[in-house]
Amino acid sequence: MRTQINIKYLDHPDIQEADDILRTCVHCGFCNATCPTYQELGDERDGPRGRIYLLKQMLETGDVSEKSQLHLDRCLTCRSCETTCPSGVKYGRLAEIGRDIMEEQLSRPADQRLKRWLIRKVLPYPHRFGFLLKLGQLFRSFLPRDLKAQVPVKQITRPRPSQQHSRQMLVLEGCAQPSATPNTNNAAARVLDRLGISLIAAPEAGCCGAVSYHIPAHEEGLEFMRRNIDAWWPYIEAGAEAIVISASGCGSMVKEYGEKLKHDDAYAAKAKRISAMTRDLSEILIKEDLKKLVVKQTNRKTAVHCPCSLQHAQQLGGHVEQILQRAGIELSKTQNGHLCCGSAGTYSLLQPTLSQQLLTNKINDLTIDNPDQIVTANIGCQLHLGSHASVPVKHWIELLDPQ
Repeated sequence: MRTQINIKYLDHPDIQEADDILRTCVHCGFCNATCPTYQELGDERDGPRGRIYLLKQMLETGDVSEKSQLHLDRCLTCRSCETTCPSGVKYGRLAEIGRDIMEEQLSRPADQRLKRWLIRKVLPYPHRFGFLLKLGQLFRSFLPRDLKAQVPVKQITRPRPSQQHSRQMLVLEGCAQPSATPNTNNAAARVLDRLGISLIAAPEAGCCGAVSYHIPAHEEGLEFMRRNIDAWWPYIEAGAEAIVISASGCGSMVKEYGEKLKHDDAYAAKAKRISAMTRDLSEILIKEDLKKLVVKQTNRKTAVHCPCSLQHAQQLGGHVEQILQRAGIELSKTQNGHLCCGSAGTYSLLQPTLSQQLLTNKINDLTIDNPDQIVTANIGCQLHLGSHASVPVKHWIELLDPQ
């Protein structure tokens, strides 16, 4: 695809990267076949190929329209298209650059600006989010049915192990996970303890930066990244083996710190090392001797939802299934595993109608074999699926948690 970038964008720090990505697209359309929004809406502009043309038009003409912004807003950034693309088009990165430019040029209506501002000021902050969640849980029984479904029931937790092993790994606690699904990292700590690994948390670390970066408020997102690097660095210098992340959406972002901060002279080298050390929880477990775990065997069939951030962004599809099968857990059949559940970070808040349509489709695909439970690898997917599923939805690590 030939491009001629408009002169007004030539000073943008990422414009050459965007141009290079545009030139790799051969507009074959294979991407549309695996795009959830194109499958749902049937509009060329709501598929990757059409969105690439819209971005190309913007970068060449310098014009931004509300209609183009709408079609880009509808993109989940699930990156299923990247897994499908035979030319290796980095669509997710192109969408990030395009959204950043659009946000600078085109002012949103007041209600949209307010909604995005509230998301940025609540979700990335554990104490703020936790306080509001506690209020929702306190009055959950009095809430309207649809709103009640969005408030997860408070989890009963067990303490983490106190024993310290020679093998130590950092863990990202995250922003929403400590309040909404505390069992995830607690279970991870107990499982890894059985394998001779201690999880340690850096108190000053917090949100991975994805919430702000994808809104998009790029500089705000970069500040979260820098804060985490500063928090983790003393532990890395002290010999931490890896940074373990149980939420695949956060993991995919931290693995991109090196790319996101490559222009920052003060943080580029550290960010690159952080990304190289980051591991999804499944990457740790798949290499360990699971015979050391005492996994309770049941007759319950389990459906696995592999998040987009795990299978497309991190290219780790199949890891969770392999680990669970090695542990003797019976997996049920599913279909259309490559398609998004509709959570997609803040997408379920910003595009609720389309998100709910995708959620209905995904639950149908996960329950064709009548599973007794559903497991996944990302907090957003877990909460989204759990809001409407008729069976329990957990993080997969909970199935390996020694009882």
